[in-house]
Amino acid sequence: MAEFLDSVMFRMGVLATLRSRYREGAVIGVMITASHNPEPDNGVKLIDPKGEMLEPSWETIATDLVNVTDQDLEQMVATIIKDNKIDINSSSYVYVGMDNRYHSPRLLKAVADGVIALKGNVREYGIVTTPMMHYFVVAANTKEAYGKPTEEGYYEKLITAFEKIRNGQLETGNYRNNLIFDGANGVGARKMLQFIKRMSNSLNVNVINQGIGSGKINDECGADHVKVKQRPPISMPDLEPYSRCVSVDGDADRIVYFFNNDSGQFRLLDGDRIATLIAGYLMELIKSCNINLRLGLVQTAYANGASTDYIVNKLKVPVSCVATGVKHLHHKALEYDVGVYFEANGHGTVVFSDHAKLIIKESAQINQNAKTLLLIIDLINETVGDAISDMLLVEVILSHKGWDVKDWISTYEDLPNQQLKIKVQDRNVIETTDAERVCVRPKGLQDEINKVVSNYKCGRAFVRPSGTEDVVRVYAEASTEDDTLQLAYEIGLLVQRMAGGVGPELTKPSNAHL
Repeated sequence: MAEFLDSVMFRMGVLATLRSRYREGAVIGVMITASHNPEPDNGVKLIDPKGEMLEPSWETIATDLVNVTDQDLEQMVATIIKDNKIDINSSSYVYVGMDNRYHSPRLLKAVADGVIALKGNVREYGIVTTPMMHYFVVAANTKEAYGKPTEEGYYEKLITAFEKIRNGQLETGNYRNNLIFDGANGVGARKMLQFIKRMSNSLNVNVINQGIGSGKINDECGADHVKVKQRPPISMPDLEPYSRCVSVDGDADRIVYFFNNDSGQFRLLDGDRIATLIAGYLMELIKSCNINLRLGLVQTAYANGASTDYIVNKLKVPVSCVATGVKHLHHKALEYDVGVYFEANGHGTVVFSDHAKLIIKESAQINQNAKTLLLIIDLINETVGDAISDMLLVEVILSHKGWDVKDWISTYEDLPNQQLKIKVQDRNVIETTDAERVCVRPKGLQDEINKVVSNYKCGRAFVRPSGTEDVVRVYAEASTEDDTLQLAYEIGLLVQRMAGGVGPELTKPSNAHL
């Protein structure tokens, strides 16, 4: 809850100042947000100089700094300075932004006070999205080679690229230039409205859940609600069949698309769908430029098996699987010339190596498609998953293909999947390997999982410990809904019996068979 965070935020201001000095005066970002969580919550994200998350060794320092008593704080700061050989008299620069929660301004002031206490320079951006903060940090640290580190600079970079690529062609084939945008009552709604003001009618966007009046951030709306509950936001008007809709989360770093079909059935186009759409388009574009670049797509074990099959066998794009968590995906994507990564929850982006940018730039002198690829690079926020940037890229691709949502979803059929949370005495009894897809402890559990999975067509299942609570997460998919429920149930039972389950035994799904 936000009321307990003032001292944490002050200390994060202190940490960011020290980190900036450690990185020889590079700008460090601090974003105050609880992302997709409910409105009463708040949190903080620190942004390293290249727009990446805070280096793991400094995450440990952050934890120690947060947990030390007020009396020992000064000594702890002195220890950090000494251990990391920080020149306390050198310059430091910290950029601070916040989402639109009612308690964020108070917490922003606490961060700024922490910076000032160590005689650092602080720049306050006020209400911005998390991806905007990442953009500002990278723009400043590249001396504006990435763009101007201002709100206007951000809008200008994305809108210019989007409108140049579209080149006034608003409707092609089945593509219609209309979109309903669920802003989750968060900062994404405000910034989308600012985009609309600055665009030359190049995209007709109807923004709902704008955060005006009684609507609460992420309450019955937003990307997480739509993905988890598998239904539109409560406040959404009755949808015309196949109306293209998009939901972002509270700080606009996640995005999912959705629609209702002609029988009123809800259909979701999640991060897996967005990733396959983008990877296929980029592969096509790169081939048409006659340039040799390694393109790859990075997923987690939670990616639907049908999407992986489609990418590998239809699109012929290499796929890597990594452990859950954006930092793992981003790190792996950097190994490719062009790395596409998305989590199923809609958080993702594309990263281009310096080598790729150089090759594309050279090709653009003689090839129109390479010129388009350069504009695509400008449209993408490479620093982090950016809901609005991702949305504009999806719109470019759908328009280019002349696709509506019906065309998009018909590329492959998702396998039914089910997730369970099994309470256990100690989550640490579960140990996994191979990007969390194989359980190595307790001994014998994976063998039992393999036996059960082999009974189901297209069956796949894995178990992994929660990072925060004594719970084991179960994921299962199979060719039919009934089989999926039954498979998840059987794997859940195995966890309960072999990994110290607590509480009542799982109930057998009523519509599944033995």
